Amino acid sequence: MSSRQGRQASDRPEVPGDRTVATNRRARHDYAIEETFEAGIVLTGPEVKSLRAGRATLADAYARVVGEEVWVENLHIPPYEMADVRHQDPLRSRKLLLKREQIRRLIGKTAERGLTLVPLKIYFTRGLAKMELGLGRGKRKYEKREAIAEREHRREMERGLAARRRDRA
Repeated sequence: MSSRQGRQASDRPEVPGDRTVATNRRARHDYAIEETFEAGIVLTGPEVKSLRAGRATLADAYARVVGEEVWVENLHIPPYEMADVRHQDPLRSRKLLLKREQIRRLIGKTAERGLTLVPLKIYFTRGLAKMELGLGRGKRKYEKREAIAEREHRREMERGLAARRRDRA
């Protein structure tokens, strides 16, 4: 793969140096994620220090396309205690860095099919802060219940198989 072609987050192999800072566990419960993207985040120095300390909240965060740019809203990065920044807004909008073709595809999919951009996790790769974005459709209440029931059923089957294996041994 040449260096000019982008990779989607799902195609990217896991590098041992990657360090996850924050995850949005609620997103996979509330949304059916169809596709994932890796985006860089434009941050200030104290924000990077705060992220390295593991202080970020993705709970209410969402991403949106404005013009030909992608912005993340409600991403809470608290001020770094040792920095001399007094008036930094922890919930300010932050620009996400994606390839132009990816942004155009996002514009088409979010407008045409009613999909939502959801931040899934923030992590560091080779010293750079990255965000994994999910393109997903909101689940209805009954779909969430079905997913939970299916997961519990799968767990019960695994327990039964494990018990059988133990009995045979």
